[in-house]
Amino acid sequence: MPTYTAPKDLIMSPKIREECGVFGVYGVEDAAALTTLGLHALQHRGQEACGIASFDGKFHSERHIGLVGENFTGKDLRQRLPGHAAIGHNRYSTAGKTLLRNTQPLFAEMASGGLAIAHNGHLTNAYLLREQLVHDGAIFQSTSDTEVVLHLISRSRRTAFIDRFIDALRQIDGGFAFVGVTNKKLIGARDRLGIRPLVIGKKGDAYILASETCALDIIDAKLVRELEPGEVVVITKDGIEFIRAFPKIPTRPCVFEFVYFARPDSIVGGQSVYEVRKRMGVRLAKECPADVDLIIPVPDSGVPAALGFAQAAQIPFELGIIRNHYVGRTFIQPTQAIRDIGVRLKHSANHSLIKGKKVLLVDDSIVRGTTSTKIVRMIRDAGAAEVHFRSASPEIRHPDFYGVDMPSTDKLLAANYDLEGMRELLGADTLGFLSIEGLYGALGDLSRNAEYPQFSDHCFTGDYPTSLVDNERKNAGENPQLSFLVDVA
Repeated sequence: MPTYTAPKDLIMSPKIREECGVFGVYGVEDAAALTTLGLHALQHRGQEACGIASFDGKFHSERHIGLVGENFTGKDLRQRLPGHAAIGHNRYSTAGKTLLRNTQPLFAEMASGGLAIAHNGHLTNAYLLREQLVHDGAIFQSTSDTEVVLHLISRSRRTAFIDRFIDALRQIDGGFAFVGVTNKKLIGARDRLGIRPLVIGKKGDAYILASETCALDIIDAKLVRELEPGEVVVITKDGIEFIRAFPKIPTRPCVFEFVYFARPDSIVGGQSVYEVRKRMGVRLAKECPADVDLIIPVPDSGVPAALGFAQAAQIPFELGIIRNHYVGRTFIQPTQAIRDIGVRLKHSANHSLIKGKKVLLVDDSIVRGTTSTKIVRMIRDAGAAEVHFRSASPEIRHPDFYGVDMPSTDKLLAANYDLEGMRELLGADTLGFLSIEGLYGALGDLSRNAEYPQFSDHCFTGDYPTSLVDNERKNAGENPQLSFLVDVA
């Protein structure tokens, strides 16, 4: 049997491992306009590309490279994307080029009618599934793992569309949240462990699906509830229906939603993200105190933790770093000298505040350490007497395979250096990290072994909650013949 060699930018590449934002609405005129607003609120989850698909008796779709505000504006939006139902997607790819063909929502015509679908997360067996599909004659138009799901739906032997959709979900693994629109319904689905988030809202008679509650706030919609792990929601003109696609098992929501990804004003798992991050800072102050004059956050994600640290330590909190929110994403850095200056385009030191002071920098996390190193150097150049650094999350020692921008082990700072080595590389006087126990304490669960809630903390602990089929095959150097069999019972 012939083997299949995937293109270099296919699913095994970190390029398509992405943290994205999804939004959907059903039952309101100008659904695309509400979707645009929702995507604006979710812009932090993906800044490289965006797309909207709507339905008004026929499907309409636009996909663009760039930000929502750069592409979905103007009074003609109603004419471009008419309809009472729409879904949208913000994309953030982790490496390589951003291709329009990978921008979502993806659309396909099937025997049962059209389907537009968008996805936040990463499927850990997508490469293997794609091998089988290609061998069986499938023709792919993108290198996105989302397209695998379209093929699985189309090839299902079930009759009803929802049964075909669930049939496809039972063949995939990993972390995912899907939104989709057909000619009759809006659908949503969340992986069986709840790794990736999805919430349900209501505005008048219209229902909304979104990655975060902040997208509901911007359109003045009310939160109904989070979609449960392993649950499918179907919204039609007759109302809303919930279907349990998988049996209930202990959940494992991604802890990085609290550490970094979710917007501070969002509610995740019934908890305020802002308050959790402040509690992380409080615990960090107890675990890793510092004799300093000022607590300075690394903006913007480090602000709540730095505020909590400052309040707990009774040390002044100051904005010693000013962030420029208007930096273009395509700044050209042709030489090393210009690249070294480049960090100052986004972050500038408040010289008059910092000069002669002992400073403690607080950030949400340290991944590669490259930005942290530049910021420490910038604070020293501004005249700080001492520069100390604290991370409001534990050391990141393991890569992610569920849709988070977390590189391979050889690029993770904490996976390759001990604490002293990291401190020396960053150029800080001292360095400290929140413990895993401190993180869980801030989350309101003091026991990591509690059945619920047990977070997916694999980036810190290496405890992956699902099988990693594609990664295991890659590490084994396999290019096997196609012999894939899946149980969809």
